[in-house]
Amino acid sequence: MQEIRLIVTNDAKKEYWKESVLTKRSIDSEMKLVKVYADEKEQIIDGFGGAFTEASAHSYRKLDQEKRQLFMEQYYGESGLRYHMGRIHINSCDFALGNYTYIEEGDDTLATFDIGHDFEEIIPMIQDALKVCGGKISFMAAPWSPPAFMKANGEMNHGGKLKKEYYQAWAEYFVAFIKAYREAGIQISYVTVQNEPAATQTWDSCVYTAEEERDFAKGYLAPALEKAGLETVGIYVWDHNKETVIERVKPIFEDREARERVVGIAVHWYTGDHFEAIELLRKKYPEKKIFFTEGCVEYSRFADSGEVQKAEMYAHDMLGNLKAGVSGFMDWNLLLDEKGGPNHVGNFCAAPMMLTTGEDGSVDFEKRLSYYYIGHFSRYIQPGAVKIAVTRYTDKVEAAAFLNPDNSRAVVLLNKTEETVDMLLSEAGEGISVSLDSHSIATVVY
Repeated sequence: MQEIRLIVTNDAKKEYWKESVLTKRSIDSEMKLVKVYADEKEQIIDGFGGAFTEASAHSYRKLDQEKRQLFMEQYYGESGLRYHMGRIHINSCDFALGNYTYIEEGDDTLATFDIGHDFEEIIPMIQDALKVCGGKISFMAAPWSPPAFMKANGEMNHGGKLKKEYYQAWAEYFVAFIKAYREAGIQISYVTVQNEPAATQTWDSCVYTAEEERDFAKGYLAPALEKAGLETVGIYVWDHNKETVIERVKPIFEDREARERVVGIAVHWYTGDHFEAIELLRKKYPEKKIFFTEGCVEYSRFADSGEVQKAEMYAHDMLGNLKAGVSGFMDWNLLLDEKGGPNHVGNFCAAPMMLTTGEDGSVDFEKRLSYYYIGHFSRYIQPGAVKIAVTRYTDKVEAAAFLNPDNSRAVVLLNKTEETVDMLLSEAGEGISVSLDSHSIATVVY
């Protein structure tokens, strides 16, 4: 250890990314240790990001040009979260202004395919983000529903299944989307077969069994991508909650061809921790990447939660997922209005940044506490970092450690309890004393 930086966020003290420089010392105690083992390397971290939903883009458009520039700097710039990933929905999702597709209803040849809708608000927002970070964003695209005529229930909402006779056309739809976005200067690096394929929602949704997802991925989507020269676009499956991910991917990866063509697994957080499921995925399928692709604080479930509780939900899940084997983290909406929308079915939620309206009608945005908690990861864990081992003396502190490409370490420490937790952070017999206040988070960089 050389220079040691301690970065702390403590809402009770109104401290946000407060930084101090500490001096290392020898650690010879056996008590209150949090120990880092940099030689014990596990998964590579691809990065962090959020979703460019139509709701976010519509909210973003309400800001004036100066505030838009500041907003993007706060997410994708060096002074902000330093995001390098993004999620895009193919066709509409619940956080859109309504149902829409890129073709005329009934056009199974895709002759009318046109992403003009996205050029109104979504693509300009993405292009602004690319300008701020020099074009270095990895994008994942995911559909919520195919066009209504391709589905057995004849509508985009309320679940339903993709008709088998449209598997080929739907695979070619993915290709058309990726190509159109690339023409707009937006490179899609990954796709998932379907957002939440086990959920019948009142909004845009489509249901697949594991076998159907497998057959579409290996028999239609992968060949369509390869034929179009897009074989480097990685296919991910599941894109849903963690509690049944083991059962879900088993039929897919038991198939040799599907296992070769599907590069990873995507998960959400809405049914709880299940970090052990991520650990088991890493053990069973070590060659597959695991991305966390969606999480938010839903007003329907956590309407009375305070900002500290919301922020701790993020940090707890990020720590658990990253320790268990997740390689990339993508939050849900980048920006929402004061109601937690817009959302075309009233499914409102919180976001790390929200619009505000002044008494004079001026529109601005504010950073919520969750924004700062996310920053304790995204600002200090560099793309290409490796998760390394950490042990802790108590469950009152949650911890994860990472070895960055520049050989620096980033150790994230979370205290969700009502009491201060004292610890000695140590690597190879040297370290510092850390006193972590109740309901606070810290990152140690050295």
